[in-house]
Amino acid sequence: MIRSQSPVSRVSPHGASVGRVLLHLLPAVFLFALFAGVGILHVTSRVLVVDMGYRLSRAEAEERALTRENDRLKLELATLKNPARLEKLAREKLGMSMPAGPLVMALPAAGGGKRPARVEARDARGVRVAVSH
Repeated sequence: MIRSQSPVSRVSPHGASVGRVLLHLLPAVFLFALFAGVGILHVTSRVLVVDMGYRLSRAEAEERALTRENDRLKLELATLKNPARLEKLAREKLGMSMPAGPLVMALPAAGGGKRPARVEARDARGVRVAVSH
């Protein structure tokens, strides 16, 4: 009777069984798999770090651009609020002018419980323009 050998227990031409060879190679295969896994994790983490660096750089550039824009807008606002500019616009576009001296009166401060005296101002035509009771 011919006995068939299992694939693991076959004998190689050099006298060693395939099972023994696999058992001797198994630690090397595990070590290789471990190094490959660690290498893949290391490369992945480095790629993520570099990507985050690029994102941070873009965010910093955007922050600098927004700061410059904010400074420009603050300067524009200060220019638009300039009293000399507003007076010029009032004179030229709205036809306004400064009132004559006697038409502008300082009113007493409201407070102290005393009722201020009646103050009234009239323009050159005699029209009442300010009243305080």
